[in-house]
Amino acid sequence: MIFDFDGTLVDSQYNIHRYMVAAFIENGLKAPTLDDVRRIVGLKLEYAVAEMLPERSPWELACSVSDSYRQAFIKARQLPDFDEPVFPGVRGMLDRLNTPDTLLAIATGKNLRGLEKSLEHHKLSDYFVTLKTADDGPSKPHPEILHQAMAENGVDPFDTVMIGDTTYDIEMARSAGVTAVGVSWGYHTNNQLFQAGAHTIVNSCEDLPTSFRDLV
Repeated sequence: MIFDFDGTLVDSQYNIHRYMVAAFIENGLKAPTLDDVRRIVGLKLEYAVAEMLPERSPWELACSVSDSYRQAFIKARQLPDFDEPVFPGVRGMLDRLNTPDTLLAIATGKNLRGLEKSLEHHKLSDYFVTLKTADDGPSKPHPEILHQAMAENGVDPFDTVMIGDTTYDIEMARSAGVTAVGVSWGYHTNNQLFQAGAHTIVNSCEDLPTSFRDLV
């Protein structure tokens, strides 16, 4: 079972929006709205920023805004009140799924450094056998990071499920030939997830069965 991170396991939207606003303003740009940010969460950072920039903006501007965002986030993580809450029921769900018969992994648009910091903060690191991030391949919805996760653990697509909250997760899963499960508590709507090809959508952590064969 491969999980997305932001919007699936942790509710990071307000922090992402806050520091994205700071990065845009630092680069002399109009600040994005929360809806703008929710729409692009899950993409590799530079591609996410590029989606929010005015049409025909140079790639160098996307890189500059991305660098500003990274620096703002790094500084914020040092503050004692920094938090990205885990969604209700996540820890219990991971405890239930963490069996000898099931391997848990993450496939995210975050970089490895940011993901490891967040997992360590929430004491979730020990649940996952594989972490696939923006450092490992093309941005979602390209399926490369799912192919890598499966190859590293000797698991076929038939025995794999991708669980995520955005259309990028669902499209990536379908491209990789794995079961695509949407979650209703994240950043894209149920209708968007179904249109992207979700096999099913779960409405709470408790609804995710221990056997993914029961999902479809």
